[in-house]
Amino acid sequence: MGHTARVSAFAWTAAASLAAWLWLLLCQGFFWRTDVRLPARREPDAWPSVCVVVPARDEAAVLPASLPSLLAQDYPGRAEVFLVDDGSSDGTGELARELSERYGGLPLTVGSPGEPPAGWTGKLWAVRHGIGLARAREPEYLLLTDADIAHEPDSLRELVAAARTGGFDVVSLMARLRVESLWERLVVPAFVYFFAQLYPFRRIGRKGSRTAAAAGGCVLLRAETAERARIPDAIRHAVIDDVALARAVKGGGGHIWLGLAERVDSVRPYPRLHDLWRMVSRSAYAQLRHSLLLLAGTVAGLALVYLLPPVALVVGLAAGSTAVAVLGGLAWLVMTGTYVPMLRYYRQPLWLAPLLPFTAFLYLLMTVDSAVQHYRGRGAAWKGRTYARPDTVSEEG
Repeated sequence: MGHTARVSAFAWTAAASLAAWLWLLLCQGFFWRTDVRLPARREPDAWPSVCVVVPARDEAAVLPASLPSLLAQDYPGRAEVFLVDDGSSDGTGELARELSERYGGLPLTVGSPGEPPAGWTGKLWAVRHGIGLARAREPEYLLLTDADIAHEPDSLRELVAAARTGGFDVVSLMARLRVESLWERLVVPAFVYFFAQLYPFRRIGRKGSRTAAAAGGCVLLRAETAERARIPDAIRHAVIDDVALARAVKGGGGHIWLGLAERVDSVRPYPRLHDLWRMVSRSAYAQLRHSLLLLAGTVAGLALVYLLPPVALVVGLAAGSTAVAVLGGLAWLVMTGTYVPMLRYYRQPLWLAPLLPFTAFLYLLMTVDSAVQHYRGRGAAWKGRTYARPDTVSEEG
């Protein structure tokens, strides 16, 4: 009787997992589809002026692969690049000047904001300094892009054309991250997959929807909107600055859009699991608003949705319970199917799709570790700085 009761309870749990996957498949903004790319656009009659702001801290290793792509932008209007050397110790600012002299292209200004005051995350303090430098040029748009992001020559003109055509205050592209090492293959596509699950791209671009997010590596922002929303001052505490920026703009009535990039790529390598672990854990608990209740719910949700299906299949087969095995197998099958489009987008082998439960387990551990580091007083850390009490969503980032 006890064995039968346990199997029955397992069957109900497996059924709940399958129900959750059917809901995610059909009711979560079709998050698993990867066809949200730059919307239809046409070239404007007159190209607006744009200032590109690049916050950079100790980026000498990646700058030679990214900065020349910005300087080489084939943009018909007036454009200028402002790189903010945020207290680098590796000669980032000097290297940027050397690259500008070597490659030419768009004008480059290198600035330095000094150490951020209390209440500011370092990246946003650097962005504030860059926007301040750009303001003297009175640009119509600001392109906020990270120092590790490489752009194809027509990237800026395509972003501006999309913003003008669609009337968007923000157009953001989720840059294609590097996927070369084994750990990058396992973790990186899932990172974007999970992000899209939390913030379905189709809902972000829909007027009236409360879903708001952006991808910090590539954000085209209307300068007037930035001033009206008090960006970045209004989100100066944010560790997850891109989501905070989008919420501030959308909360003020702005129209935003986010999609997957086709020709905007991150050149930053994450060769080891340790590198990817730091990338995720530095802000995972901030995403949960430093709430133990949300952490517990996240752990339980990940276990039910991602870990239970393969366990149910194995247990069902071992216990001779067809119901448990079928329910677990179907949930795992739906999960695998929703992951296939992202793997195709990243040009990865499809045999990685059934391994998503293992990757989800890694993310669960990273999230728990993020909370542990927070309560040890280390908080969110990035580029040698630690933010002991980051505020994520008064927010981002």
